[in-house]
Amino acid sequence: MKPFDLSQNRPMRIAVLISGTGRTLRNLLQRVASGQLHAEIPVVIASTPSARGLQYAEKAAIPLTMVERKDFASLGAYGEAIFRHVRAAGADLVILAGFFRRIVVPDDFVNHVVAIHPSLIPAFCGRGFYSHRVHEAVLEYGVKVTGCTVHFIDNEYDHGPVILQMDVPVLEGDTLDSLEARVFATECEAFPKALELIAEGRVSVEGRRVKIAPAPPPK
Repeated sequence: MKPFDLSQNRPMRIAVLISGTGRTLRNLLQRVASGQLHAEIPVVIASTPSARGLQYAEKAAIPLTMVERKDFASLGAYGEAIFRHVRAAGADLVILAGFFRRIVVPDDFVNHVVAIHPSLIPAFCGRGFYSHRVHEAVLEYGVKVTGCTVHFIDNEYDHGPVILQMDVPVLEGDTLDSLEARVFATECEAFPKALELIAEGRVSVEGRRVKIAPAPPPK
């Protein structure tokens, strides 16, 4: 992946794409505000005006853009419109934070678009596996461990190189709600951790492998 121009120790600029509740956006905003994530969010792009997460962008006074799939004749044109807004905002990285539309990643953003999936990829992933459908499948299958995966996205479902994974036990008597809540709590740790590794310049991609460089010694 190309290096970020983080001259003068400026924060990494993240464009956040949302479709739903905005819980991940809220978590990232809290991490940025507390200094746990060295980043800033110059734009939030929503796929629908009904996205409840818009309230968090509005409260934080972040510029909002609406890009709806129905307004474009093709998937490619839809993606081009989104990335025009991303580039205009000067974003280094794009985050899919509960964004339920497929997008085509342009060449200049290969390995610069990051998503989180609520399972340990390659288990319970791919087309149709998102949100509560993943947890339903986990419970139906009877596995003992699930978790979450932070990964770069490419132009296939849940297929890009894996940056970081965290496991979550599936407990006896788990319900859809209890399992979802525990996985999401883990996502709230995993996603900012992966983003901070990228912001620190410690992440590189070689083929399908993501390598994490050791932390530099304290000055």
